Amino acid sequence: METTVNTHLSTVITPQELLNHWQGHRGLTRRVIEAFPEDDFFNYSIGGMRTFAEMVMELLGIAGPGIKEIATAETAQLLENVEHGNKKTKILELWDKATEDINTYWAQIKLEQFHETIKSFGQYEGTVWSSIFYFIDNEIHHRGQAYVYLRALNIEPPFFYER
Repeated sequence: METTVNTHLSTVITPQELLNHWQGHRGLTRRVIEAFPEDDFFNYSIGGMRTFAEMVMELLGIAGPGIKEIATAETAQLLENVEHGNKKTKILELWDKATEDINTYWAQIKLEQFHETIKSFGQYEGTVWSSIFYFIDNEIHHRGQAYVYLRALNIEPPFFYER
């Protein structure tokens, strides 16, 4: 027997629950940033990977601008370098600003938009929901790399499940 599900009538997760899930990840990533000694945050790497600061700049270039682009339909430029003066406090300020931007623009996304096809940053095609999942998955991926760095530096990272 074949079962057909009308995706427009069934809901597994609400937009607010998805936002809460993402913000839980963002809070955890913020704690990972805080766990790094400042010099190691900007300079430490293993096996040719980027520093965690470089990875975080990528995350900053994607999250807030990506959600703003979804909400406003104005193509954003993908910028992965931000002025930080080698100060972790500046990166954390930018992280907190991006968190506020996500909350602000998220509220402007209509439920029916989640299944629309878009081109994030004018080049990456997918649905709104798949783009958001990419934003989240990319953050988790880079946070995993940061956990390896922290362990190599003999620093206990925050528990990954405490979101």
